[in-house]
Amino acid sequence: MTDHPLDRLVIVPDDIDLRRSPLRQTLDAGTFVLGAFNPGMTRLANGNVLLMVRVAEALSQPVMDDRIRAIRWRDGGYALDAWPTDSVDMSDPRKFMLKDQSWRVMALTSLSWLLPVEMSADGREVVAFHYDRAIAPDRDSQCYGIEDARISHIDGRYWMTACSVSPERHATTLYTSGDALDWQCEGLVLDHQNKDMLLFEGRIDGQYWAQTRPLGDLYFAYPPQSAWRAGPSINLATSPDGLHWKPHERPGIRPQAATDATARIGGGAPPLLTPDGWLTLWHGVAPNDSVGIYRTYWSLLDREDPTRVVRTEPHPLLEYAPALTDPLDHQRYLRDIVFTTGILDGGDHYIVASGEADLACRITHIPKSRFSG
Repeated sequence: MTDHPLDRLVIVPDDIDLRRSPLRQTLDAGTFVLGAFNPGMTRLANGNVLLMVRVAEALSQPVMDDRIRAIRWRDGGYALDAWPTDSVDMSDPRKFMLKDQSWRVMALTSLSWLLPVEMSADGREVVAFHYDRAIAPDRDSQCYGIEDARISHIDGRYWMTACSVSPERHATTLYTSGDALDWQCEGLVLDHQNKDMLLFEGRIDGQYWAQTRPLGDLYFAYPPQSAWRAGPSINLATSPDGLHWKPHERPGIRPQAATDATARIGGGAPPLLTPDGWLTLWHGVAPNDSVGIYRTYWSLLDREDPTRVVRTEPHPLLEYAPALTDPLDHQRYLRDIVFTTGILDGGDHYIVASGEADLACRITHIPKSRFSG
């Protein structure tokens, strides 16, 4: 936790008007907001903050006639698919796993779309919900939803990455915009099982840089007594145009062998250039008996060579704050999760945007002195 006075939830599920949901176009079934969380963040030309909120919309009655249903986009609208309940594992409220498959196969209990929400310049108050500019699935690679936007402002243009979900791939789609409100889809830029792609907010020696996080079911071991732990890590990639990406040969941020707190890691907020280097906020996940304990950590990367970590610390910058979601206890279905997705310069502090408990949007002001050497 931070000791700065501003640390609050600014958008909660009840703030979302599902009468204006893009699913209402064709879906003939009752739904509710499972979560309004993990917001991408940037600053608009008028000085206000924009949050690109992930709205996870779920069926009010997912099980009917001993079958569990899931929402899927298809050309022309939304459909419902159904599986016998005795053929699935429903222990995770966010998904269900199909039994007796050759591979691990899952379906989601909600479909996510992106809602632009304009906030005051300090990120404290909502100015406007821009439902008319919502981004919803519109192609096969997004048929199970669009998740976890990250926004970078580079050379006067906005670049937004988001996870697209389909049976064929869990991949990264890129959007670009001149004003951060009207977006053009540039298509897929990273393929299967590569998520948490964050573009650095600026170029290095003319090149675009990004953090990536490939996933897999198999990792090769580090040597015994290595400082590193095998598993998901934050990798790096470069591009001449922001569209075509080449993985970097050298590793980025890797999980430490000495602690379980960062047994699994991934990117958080797009790296921001500071006088001391690129400030990157990332998440570490410690195992527990649920989905894991998500905390936010930070590192400073060399401004000319982002493969080199200049400074970091083992203590979390942000942790789950139960008091924030206690008023939402009737809607809370997970705990121990803070998932940071944006950072902006606020003068003597940084404005940090996170998803709290996969439920709501959290804004925290953190003094810049917190990152001093």
